[in-house]
Amino acid sequence: MTDIAIDPAVPPSGTGCVECDEAGGWWFHLRRCTECGHIGCCDDSPAKHATAHYEATGHPLIRSFEPDEDWFWNYDTQELYETGPELAPPAAHPTDQPVPGPAGRVPANWAQTLR
Repeated sequence: MTDIAIDPAVPPSGTGCVECDEAGGWWFHLRRCTECGHIGCCDDSPAKHATAHYEATGHPLIRSFEPDEDWFWNYDTQELYETGPELAPPAAHPTDQPVPGPAGRVPANWAQTLR
């Protein structure tokens, strides 16, 4: 993980998926880019914005943005790291934010839409 660009000082871009918030969409789980702080939705989410961010920018390392999770994923090598460097707070979305989220935008049949 030492050869990957990580900026531990950059804060997350917000408390939810940037693109889902802009489009009025929803997400299952959130991921944080370790290079620029972009928050995107996971690959189980309908839009898969974290992976789209990697494909658009080449930023290969993400960290879970879920409470009580501190694992990292490297898109380039397909490697999971159980721990890594501390990043600028907050480390996760607010604990009162529902999963899936955000409140009011998740369809009633959300479980059937997951891959």
